[in-house]
Amino acid sequence: MFRYKKLGYVALNVSNLKKSTDYYEKMVGLQLVESNEGGPSFFRCSNDHHNVILYQINAEPGIKRVGFQLENDEQLEMAYREFVKRGLQPVEVEKEELSELKQGRSFRIIEPNTGLELEYYSKIMYMVKDFVPRHTKIQRLGHVVLNVSNMDEAIEFFVNVLNFKVSDQLDDNYWLRCFPSPYHHSFALIKNKETKLHHVNFMVTDIDDIGIARNRILNAGVQDVFGPGRHEPSTSIFFYFLDPDGMTLEYSFGMEEIPETNGREARILEPGPLTLDRWGGKPDPRFASTGKIEEKVKTSISN
Repeated sequence: MFRYKKLGYVALNVSNLKKSTDYYEKMVGLQLVESNEGGPSFFRCSNDHHNVILYQINAEPGIKRVGFQLENDEQLEMAYREFVKRGLQPVEVEKEELSELKQGRSFRIIEPNTGLELEYYSKIMYMVKDFVPRHTKIQRLGHVVLNVSNMDEAIEFFVNVLNFKVSDQLDDNYWLRCFPSPYHHSFALIKNKETKLHHVNFMVTDIDDIGIARNRILNAGVQDVFGPGRHEPSTSIFFYFLDPDGMTLEYSFGMEEIPETNGREARILEPGPLTLDRWGGKPDPRFASTGKIEEKVKTSISN
């Protein structure tokens, strides 16, 4: 199976591009790389050209697509052939858009159980100057989480077709890493009656970032919705808050790393509130409540 390098970027649809661009730069602390008239706006928290893209939409805000970087061109071609063989109809990104994205060859598929568009690439423009945190010391784009209604089909697809490994399971919820990334999860699937975005995570370098960020966000009048607390599955200390459209964002510090070889087996975790937060916190009802998946034509899978 093909091998990943990392979760590369997340693209979000927002209702007011100017307002959200200002928010993701000044409040979240991402570095604005470029913002075009009418969109999109590109942000980074690494030496990649982008880790977050914002698009203007005149419909319900939410998630547009997720980009994954593979280890090299050989792995990219391997993934393409695998998807063709399975009838997923990968679509090459055209040169004009590649120029805008500052990426090498890229192609997209539609994950058939959630309708989420996934993009695969191996090359992206390397920014010479390191990312300099504006305030919160963001280390990387950490993970994306979806609410999923048809969990059985979705988890089978992510594991058997997309080459994700399960790190932990809690009832019908799964934490997944894109192999061979060591981080406990770069993606997660949460059982829910409605399929939509759950949240987007940014990992920070220092535990103090969590407390300082919380106070900064509260002092700015931004709505916090969960935490600070500590997740049992990944051991991360977390804090969740909302963006201008009500989509949920997370800062987290610390995460278990599972080696490529001789790593532990996936655990079946005890159900209960302390598994999600050892400190006993409870999320606000607005937590993970907003984030429509942009509708595209779903593809079928061939055996």
